[in-house]
Amino acid sequence: MTGISRRGLFAGAGGGLVLGAGTGYGLAQALDTDDDGPSDIVDLSHSVKFYAGAHQVGIATPPQRYCVFMTFGVVDGTTPQELQILFARWSSAIAQMMAGKPVGQVEPQRPGAVPGDTGEAEGLAPASLTVTLGLGPGMFDDRFGFAAQRPRRLRDLPAMPSDNLRPGLTGGDLALQACADDPQVAYHAVRDLARLGRGVVDTGWTVMGFGRASAGAGQSTPRNLQGFKDGTRNIKEPAELDEHVWIDRDDVDWMRGGTYWVTRKIQMNIETWDADDLADQQRIFGRTKLEGAPLTGAKEFDTPDFEAERDGAPVIDPTSHIALAAHENNEGTRILRRGFNYTDGINEVGQLDAGLLFIAFCKDPQQFVRLQTRLGRSDLLNEYISHIGSAVFAVPPGVRRGEYLAQALFA
Repeated sequence: MTGISRRGLFAGAGGGLVLGAGTGYGLAQALDTDDDGPSDIVDLSHSVKFYAGAHQVGIATPPQRYCVFMTFGVVDGTTPQELQILFARWSSAIAQMMAGKPVGQVEPQRPGAVPGDTGEAEGLAPASLTVTLGLGPGMFDDRFGFAAQRPRRLRDLPAMPSDNLRPGLTGGDLALQACADDPQVAYHAVRDLARLGRGVVDTGWTVMGFGRASAGAGQSTPRNLQGFKDGTRNIKEPAELDEHVWIDRDDVDWMRGGTYWVTRKIQMNIETWDADDLADQQRIFGRTKLEGAPLTGAKEFDTPDFEAERDGAPVIDPTSHIALAAHENNEGTRILRRGFNYTDGINEVGQLDAGLLFIAFCKDPQQFVRLQTRLGRSDLLNEYISHIGSAVFAVPPGVRRGEYLAQALFA
């Protein structure tokens, strides 16, 4: 989203422009937006086209404010034909909902009929809704005859240092990611798609995210629940997406234009973190808290200098989060991050239960494995976080009108 001038703000106010939805921003704060900088003002009337062509939406789309992630297991005895019908029905329904339309009658003419749409998004704007589909490794076992079409790099993620995975928060045959600038619109999408899949798929683990924790092109960098800017060095340019995210000719034919998707549920020890002093927090991240600048710089987007020393010691700790994750220190490895914050209320010991719904897209899941293995071994942040959920999926390419998601898989 590009910067909006004061004149443009007033001109758009009559066209459904909503100021800072879900953030408590008032008009005065909105008017303080830097004319030349990125803006986070949200137009809830905006819709994203489902039939976008080469790539699925919800990947390079500028991150929205809310996300519902849900996995599914395919019901025993399901046939490939039933899956094909489900993907076609889901595609049609997603296109409808992304356009701000219901998937069926909310109020059928016959009172005894079951409504075709659950109705909670009736009267709500599209809110930039996107829905993304992923296929897990289990889809390519012996159940459906897809083994020969298994994507070459799709396999369960290996055990990695600092993993503390919970059995109910791993894997999935299928996954849906619904993102929108209205949480009710995102929830409605996943709810109705789960309803359409009844009898073919059962719901699995789910995370509801808020307050995007990564930045897209033209967006200001958001903050995670530890109060630090998250996603400053995220992939944003088309050439970077081609290099690190989109699959071209080195995978099975039906995956060209697709990508791989890693989701991790990362629990934060928020109350312990809140008791740590600022200097240590900044040492752990390798950045200042307010500006988000590397400790060797003054501004957020200054390039970190990992060789700089002060009083004989590195200015940026080699085991800080920024140092271990930097592409300069990982042979150029990069991933597209698209995370969200989450909260599950209070945990079993009476503390705040919250963290990061980490979502990443990459040309090869080994890009993530390489980074996380290094982070899991040495990251100073590990004292305050725990990876409790994990899954990996193959993401089929996008669709054009008249097609449905993963259609080439059934060819």
